[in-house]
Amino acid sequence: MTPPRPHATLVVRNALVATCDAGPSDAGLVPCGAVAVEDRLVAWVGPDAALAGAVDLEHAEVIDAGGRLVTPGLVDSHTHLVFAGDRSGELAQRARGLDYGAIARAGGGIASTVRATRAASREELLASAIGRARRLLAEGITTCEVKSGYGLSVEHELRLLEVIDELRHALFAELTIVPTLLAAHAVPPEGDRARWLAQIAGELVPEVARRRLAASCDAFCEEVAFTRRECRDVLEAGLAHGLVPRLHADQLTGPDHPGAPPGGGARLAAELGCASADHLEHVSDDGIAALAAAGVVAGMLPATTLWLGQDRWAPARRLLGGGVPLALATNLNPGSAPTASASLTFGLACARLGLSPEEALVAFTAGGARSLRLGDRGRLATGCEADLVVWGCHDVAHLCGHPAAPHALRVVKRGRSVWEAPPGAAFDCP
Repeated sequence: MTPPRPHATLVVRNALVATCDAGPSDAGLVPCGAVAVEDRLVAWVGPDAALAGAVDLEHAEVIDAGGRLVTPGLVDSHTHLVFAGDRSGELAQRARGLDYGAIARAGGGIASTVRATRAASREELLASAIGRARRLLAEGITTCEVKSGYGLSVEHELRLLEVIDELRHALFAELTIVPTLLAAHAVPPEGDRARWLAQIAGELVPEVARRRLAASCDAFCEEVAFTRRECRDVLEAGLAHGLVPRLHADQLTGPDHPGAPPGGGARLAAELGCASADHLEHVSDDGIAALAAAGVVAGMLPATTLWLGQDRWAPARRLLGGGVPLALATNLNPGSAPTASASLTFGLACARLGLSPEEALVAFTAGGARSLRLGDRGRLATGCEADLVVWGCHDVAHLCGHPAAPHALRVVKRGRSVWEAPPGAAFDCP
């Protein structure tokens, strides 16, 4: 018996469809393709010529892509978009030769954002976060992770997660927000390291889990932040309360650096079964092997390397060749990556990390979804959430080859158009 045809509510046709469902180096391109949506789910993907026979189109809204590229909505698996304050003055400090660690030790960096964020009202934090989140949406991002980490006290970390929860509800129809507790981001300005770590594990993690304010628990494993042992304690506390572990790993120093966490952050992420280990500019070969064996996703954040003026970029090709799945993310934050540009991130992934355009696209869609453990995002496949983007360009290479330029023409979230570019916005697209 022939199964009933899906009753499409939305159809995108006459498109180069990238399903991002065919492997890390294959965007699953369907030339002259179409995507049919039934309510909020993808119902069918295939050649446009087969659409009418496969899908009931009687009541469908039809979008003619005009041969343009259509992809899943991007999944930004690493952001810090709730904050207050302005750290653009750090540019001048770096121009004078100060590096990330020196600025942090002088009271700048994360500590300066903590002071400004604590002083801001809840209303100010929410309003600015909504603005940043909608800039991500205009870049084609339909799902993003959002970390705390600029409160650094039990009271202020809870307040940040409450703001993130308000953000999640305010933007539910436009953008999926995935909250993460990053209390182990830096030592608080008050300077009591041991007390803060005890409060994270003994007070904050249980309360966050009880109130379901976060899905994950993250930590910054680095010379300027926390040791491997300290990060393990924090993430194990999170695991005990059902929070998925994530880790900032091997960003500024490698495992052979005198001040680096012994054994490296990547190995710790593998030992704990973290969903992701992000940054990884200094990851070792042993670390790569450990990540691959444990199935940990490597989060690539190239805008940070660019903005900090660092010479060492994450070894994306070695990671991919070693069997480590990749995610690509903006790392939107006030200091080391003050940009919401997915386009810039795409360009850097190809020009500096050595990924092909198709690899970069898969990392920013299916890879990001895997990092966040969201199996129904980042792919255009039957049964997935109908999050997709119609781009102004006609191929994946153009999307990645024109960094920091606007490309998105229309963004669809759960089967409904939620953002459309004004005329002429995708100015570089043919």
